[in-house]
Amino acid sequence: MNTKQGPRIYKKYANRRIYDTHASGYVTLEELAAVVRRGGEVKVVDAKTKEDVTAFILTQIVLEKAKHKNALLPAPVLHLIIQYGDNVLLEFFETYLQQIVRNYIQYKKSVDAQFKRWLDLGMDLSPSGRSGAPEINPFAAFWGPRTDDDRREDE
Repeated sequence: MNTKQGPRIYKKYANRRIYDTHASGYVTLEELAAVVRRGGEVKVVDAKTKEDVTAFILTQIVLEKAKHKNALLPAPVLHLIIQYGDNVLLEFFETYLQQIVRNYIQYKKSVDAQFKRWLDLGMDLSPSGRSGAPEINPFAAFWGPRTDDDRREDE
């Protein structure tokens, strides 16, 4: 979905049904979530009041998914949310959380790509190339046999 055209508009009715104004039909929360997963941007407005309820609907999607796993956030974090309410946490969510999640996703993608390159490199070594290369074990210092030098360092 091309988000440069702006968000796709949905209308939420009092009976909890959501209407896709582009496709002229009702959608489920799961179908709305699928649009977002594909990179689409959505905007949900209350059909009666015209109020933007996008954040509420997206939160509902997250909570429905969390309900099946029986957890979204750890109990101590939920206690803090209830205790401090809008004051501190709203600022945190608006200012920092979005950037933290984006940075995590970017970091995870780069680590996954690097790991794949390492695996591909290992697969490309022919048997003759592997026989000429020394066996490298990055954990040998932790689990390898102890030498006399190691014992002297401990003393």
